[in-house]
Amino acid sequence: MKKALITGVTGQDGSYLAEFLLSKGYEVHGIIRRASTFNTGRINHIYLDPHDPKAKLFLHYGDISDSEQINNIIFNIKPDEVYHLSAQSHVRVSFDIPEYTGNITGLGTTRILEAIRRSGHKIKFYQASSSEMFGDAKPPQNENTPFQPQSPYACAKVYAYWMAKNYRDGYGLFACNGILFNHESPRRGETFVTRKITRGLAGILAGKQKKIYLGNLEAKRDWGFAPEYVEMMWLMLQQGKPDDYVVGTGESHSVKEFVKEAFEYAGLNWKKYVAIDKRYFRPNEVDFLKADIAKAKKQLHWQPKIKFDSLVKIMVDYDLKSAGINPPGEGIKICKGKWFGYDQSKE
Repeated sequence: MKKALITGVTGQDGSYLAEFLLSKGYEVHGIIRRASTFNTGRINHIYLDPHDPKAKLFLHYGDISDSEQINNIIFNIKPDEVYHLSAQSHVRVSFDIPEYTGNITGLGTTRILEAIRRSGHKIKFYQASSSEMFGDAKPPQNENTPFQPQSPYACAKVYAYWMAKNYRDGYGLFACNGILFNHESPRRGETFVTRKITRGLAGILAGKQKKIYLGNLEAKRDWGFAPEYVEMMWLMLQQGKPDDYVVGTGESHSVKEFVKEAFEYAGLNWKKYVAIDKRYFRPNEVDFLKADIAKAKKQLHWQPKIKFDSLVKIMVDYDLKSAGINPPGEGIKICKGKWFGYDQSKE
């Protein structure tokens, strides 16, 4: 039985990856931060008490800023694969806390790579790189596009990208960078623009709010479906040699298009409910990101199935249902009723 260690296991990607690896027969370990409130909502449905003989998911307290604990966890678990997904991942917030972002998002990768190197075990490493690293680079962006980061978050991710490559070239570590473009789902954090839109829409229909306040509506992004992208993380580590891959849909849509698609699907005119708040603009804006996934298609034989319009419907259906509103249902059909780890079609 293979062992995998996931940092950021309680996040959107970490929870989907844990599900995926468990379905592949892995023993999965995750690092979580100690908190006074429960922060494991995304993985509660797959967690069993460690005394249960069927348990295959195990959680360990730790923090990416704590080198000693990271060393201990990796040395004791001896994982076959490490998926490093944890980060301060909110781009706009990174302008407010740039030092913390650099420490966690950038140096956190170095701490893990060094722990792997010192462990003496043959461990494959996945680094969650980001399309934000491309910044102002002209689209479409691929593995050969020069990075032009436009935020503290993107700068930290560029540092982490080069550290992974440095350990691969210098020490022979099996280290891969997955340069993932925006990927969303019903488990997306509630402060990210896509969930802000779909949850806000649900709040409006439920009579709990009157407006959604957004920033730059003209920014264009390549939006995909997160559950499909975690499979790519795994595929990268199953190859004969380590490499870096761009992951996206090859399509780009503006925030305004996302808003319009979501509201029209729910039968509302978005212009009546959306207002602009300058606080949500970034000091440096990234205008246009679009993935060139030719390498992933050719070498990994992968391409996404869920595209933009389906993604919007999936997220709107979920948030409407969560708010007690009967959704249109097309998104539920697309996912065959499976939501957030359990099957609502059986309810």
